[in-house]
Amino acid sequence: MNSVIEQIYQKATELERTILLPEADDPRIVEAANVLVRKGLAKPILLSPTRAAGLDSAIEVLSERNGELCEEAAQQLYRNRQHKGLSLDGAREAVASDRLILGALLLKIGRADGGVAGSLATTASVLRAGLYGVGTAPGSQVVSSFFLMQLPTGSVVTFADCAVVPDPNPVQLAEIAIASAENHRRLTGDEPRVALLSFSTFGSAEHPRVEKVRAAKQRALELNPQLQIDGELQFDAAFVPQVGKRKAPGSAVAGQANVFIFPDLDSGNIGYKIAERIGGAAAYGPIIQGLQKPWMDLSRGCSVDDIVNVAAIAACMSERT
Repeated sequence: MNSVIEQIYQKATELERTILLPEADDPRIVEAANVLVRKGLAKPILLSPTRAAGLDSAIEVLSERNGELCEEAAQQLYRNRQHKGLSLDGAREAVASDRLILGALLLKIGRADGGVAGSLATTASVLRAGLYGVGTAPGSQVVSSFFLMQLPTGSVVTFADCAVVPDPNPVQLAEIAIASAENHRRLTGDEPRVALLSFSTFGSAEHPRVEKVRAAKQRALELNPQLQIDGELQFDAAFVPQVGKRKAPGSAVAGQANVFIFPDLDSGNIGYKIAERIGGAAAYGPIIQGLQKPWMDLSRGCSVDDIVNVAAIAACMSERT
């Protein structure tokens, strides 16, 4: 059985997407760009690398001193943010001083299909650039994240949100569930079955936090009546068929879930790390969702393989479904 990342590699190869890597001063980024070309996973674009030695000739290089390109980006940023009081001169200054914002704007104006940043910058900087430059997807009110978790059994599940939204309200939780389901299908090919997790299963406990999860389910079904989603469910009821039948009889999701939506960032972050460190799952992410185009965040401790994996995921996320 192929791993999920091997499946993603195969799909990325078929899509032939362009992926922008704005932090080209990082030698890991340059090496990852070479790997992407060598494996045929994407067509990388680097933004003003200071060291071109050893760079594959197939890699496109854009200069942040390209006046025409920067002006086009500044005009786009002005259109994006003028309602917030940003002037055109302010947009030009932002583009000239922030490589991440320039990179995100290059996605917006169509110079690349996706972008990967964060090997040198903080998550907050990457997400801010994504919001300013790329903008949220139509109808989306929240930018969130998910992890693809490949279990030792070979099955692949999605955990969300484990990296971005500290305490989502019911509407945000519903949007996270819908986006995670769509991206689970996009990246794995499997039909999503979404469990809204809680410390309660179908009324076994009463608490405002439980009410939040119930309200999120209702909102998700209003937004997407065809979505296979249920909750509130404890993790064992969502994951183990025998427990699901006992605790949530009649549920089409209980015991069969492959997309797990955590009620807050505490539980999501803790949960994926337990699954990875104790359960032996391979964790791919965090994968950012909710933006108009794939704009991915890296850990500053990332390896070259991590960068390549995230770039391949960004390529697959760019596919329109």
